[in-house]
Formats: sequence, C-alpha cells, structure tokens
Amino acid sequence: MTLPVCAAGRDRLRIAIQKNGRLGGPARALLATCGFSWREERDQLFCRGDEQPIDLLLVRDDDIPSLIAEGICDFGIVGRNVLAEETARRAADGLAAAFVELRALGSGDCRLDIAVPVEWDWRGATMLAGLRIATSHPCIVERWLRDAAIEAQVVALAGSVEIAPSLGQADVVCDLVSSGATLKANRLKPVMTLLRSEAVLVGPIAPLDGARGAIAHVLLQRLDAALHVGDRRLVTFEAERDRVPALLDLLADAEPPTMMRIDGSETLALQAVCSGALTWQRIEDLRRAGARRLMVAAVERMLA
Repeated sequence: MTLPVCAAGRDRLRIAIQKNGRLGGPARALLATCGFSWREERDQLFCRGDEQPIDLLLVRDDDIPSLIAEGICDFGIVGRNVLAEETARRAADGLAAAFVELRALGSGDCRLDIAVPVEWDWRGATMLAGLRIATSHPCIVERWLRDAAIEAQVVALAGSVEIAPSLGQADVVCDLVSSGATLKANRLKPVMTLLRSEAVLVGPIAPLDGARGAIAHVLLQRLDAALHVGDRRLVTFEAERDRVPALLDLLADAEPPTMMRIDGSETLALQAVCSGALTWQRIEDLRRAGARRLMVAAVERMLA
C-alpha cells in the first residue's frame, strides 16, 4: 500500500479505523452519520474522500496509535484498551506521549478484567503475588502490578488468553470481557476491572493547524453533533401559560424549551429536545396536562 505524502506535506485529513473487527462497522456508520463518504473498492485499504478532503485508512487496530504518533494519520477510532496499552508501552520505553483520547464514542463497551478459576475464594489483589498472569495487554498489567507493588509474572499472549490456565501457561488471566460467556466457558470468573473500554477518537496532542486544522474543526463539530443527538426527540405543542409549569415537570429530561406567545394571547407554542423515552403513556400524560397539537419527531442532525 502506497500512501500520499507525510503530514507536513498534505492538506487532506486522514482517519485510521479498523479494517476488520467489531469497531470497524460502528466507526463507518458514525462517520456516515456525519456526512462523510469514500470511494473504495474491495480489499482497498486507502479510501479517498468524496465530498470532503478527508481520507480513510483501513488497518489493524493495534497499528492505529503508532500511525498517529508517526504523523501518518491525523485521527483514529480505536478501543480505549488499545490506546492505553500503547501509551503504557511508550512510557515503559521512555518515549514521550504522542497521542490523546479526544472523544468517547459510545460503542464497543467492554472491560479489561482480572479473571481467576471459578473455584477460587477471591480475597483481593494480593492473591496474585507470585502467580502467572496471561494477557494480551502486558504493558497495562505490568504497570498496574508495579503501582500495586505486587510481584507477579506477566505472560504475553496474542490470543486465546482464556484457555491459558487450562493449558498450564498461566494461573490467572487479564482479558477483555463483554458478556463474560467466554470466561464462563473456560471456568473463569472476573474479580477485578483494570480498565473500562469503548471506542474512542484519538488524535495528536498538538492541535492541527492550517488547512488540516480547519478540516479537523468540521470533523469534530459534526462528531459532537452526531454524539449529542443520540436518541433525542423534538417535542412541539401548544398550551395555555398557566399549564406550562406542570407540563415542564413532565419533561424534566428536556433541554430548556423555546416558548413563543401566539397572537398576543395567553397561549404559548413550545418546543423542547428530550433525551428520555417518549412513550405513548408519557405523550398522553402531556395531553391530559394541557398540551395541544402535540408532535414528536426524531432529531436527525443538531448543531449547538
């Protein structure tokens, strides 16, 4: 794969995401919600942006922090666990910080947990002293052990961490957990959480400037708008002024509403953005409290 010129010589933004894996699909969907699209072909790794000067690089998730540190990419979408592991590795190697988490994206939730055999009577982290801990996040675990003043051996594995105790490779494991089904299948139970992870937007420590800085501003603004919308709904209705306090009590999860007087009367037109569920029961409660011409609409895009 041949990439265009390095950061110093380009005026287009470049974003790295997983080519394969559970974060790749949600990352693409989020960027599409922000109005970005790319021309791409089957098995293509570099995708040029269509309408915006933003290009997409499809890579392994473990490579994303390094691509940003080296200036090959400007932003990346990756699991917080990957970012934390690379941060810990660089610190252990005496390297300066080169990237930072910019936004939590709300997908790919999981935990990095210590898990032990189900028959153990867990009494705390001191039980790990002298044991072998299998993990695909050795730098995070080593840093945690050092901070906790616990002497234990870290066994670095690229995959199949949960089976390590059964194979005699380790006594316990430290691995990513979502449902916990894989641990249970291997007769392990989670006992401690070292890190809570989700998909995050990562970028350089120093803000971008020039043309790429302007494009980055557009990207971040649209991302914030897309993340802010979530499952919000726009509620509009009319009501007499004296009914408004009771109606607002029923919209406690709403942002401050916009109110406008209608034709000099005591009737107000209101609209509010709500983040909670607007069930039929809740809508009927609003009507009984005095709301008329009540309408609920999905919020597709919203800029502050």
